[in-house]
Amino acid sequence: MVHSMTAFARVERPVAHGTLSWELRSVNHRYLEPHLRLPDAFRDLEGPVREALRQGLSRGKVECTLRYTEAGGERRLEVDQARARQLIAAAETVATLMQRPAPVDPMDVLAWPGVLVADAADPQALNAQALATFNAALDELKAGRAREGAELAKLLNERLEGILLEVANLRELVPQMLANQRQRILDRCTELKIELDPQRLEQELVLLAQKSDVAEELDRLTTHVTEVRRVLKSSGAAGRRLDFLMQELNREANTLGSKAFDPRSTQTAVNLKVLIEQMREQVQNIE
Repeated sequence: MVHSMTAFARVERPVAHGTLSWELRSVNHRYLEPHLRLPDAFRDLEGPVREALRQGLSRGKVECTLRYTEAGGERRLEVDQARARQLIAAAETVATLMQRPAPVDPMDVLAWPGVLVADAADPQALNAQALATFNAALDELKAGRAREGAELAKLLNERLEGILLEVANLRELVPQMLANQRQRILDRCTELKIELDPQRLEQELVLLAQKSDVAEELDRLTTHVTEVRRVLKSSGAAGRRLDFLMQELNREANTLGSKAFDPRSTQTAVNLKVLIEQMREQVQNIE
């Protein structure tokens, strides 16, 4: 089953002190190219996130954005008692050096930096929650790429059916086209009142048939179609293989057009090139 490289995923989860949300966007690219946008407090996640992307995806330009919104309202305040004791002890020591020391004001102690602290989240726990949220977003992104890949495979199979129909029709028409070509030559000779050696005429017609023989090209087109279908059903990254097969299909269609000696074979070559180009555009989005 093939996967598209184009998808979007967003996962938001509440945590103890706010909300975490990840947005993942992926588009087609020759290689895997991640772009991370992380708040400064979450820079430690860059390595694990890149590794998760490497394990989960093969190709695509992937933009990953993390947002952390702290919860509103007042946060619970706590006193760092150890620091407060140190500060009071220091004040009492200084007081012994003074003749009339003023009593220690509790508000002055609370105003000292580090004595009064807000209830803060555990950074390690928050990073772990952010990474779990990212993994959920990555799963959603992969599911989206799989769904779009299934649609792309459906479109490609429709074009493959069109190629096989064109090949079958041309294969059936070739004997008739050769016969028509033979008759046109005979009619032209009669019109010009030219007497031809029957043996020489047959030799020329055989050479014409050989130059116009497209059986090999039709067989190769059929073989390539079979291979494309096999790749579409296989697992793993298939985009590069499919792109190569599009080139091979296009090569056979070009050869078919160069050998055309009848308007119907020319039209078949044109129809094939249109179908192959439509497929090639879709293949560019496949992982």
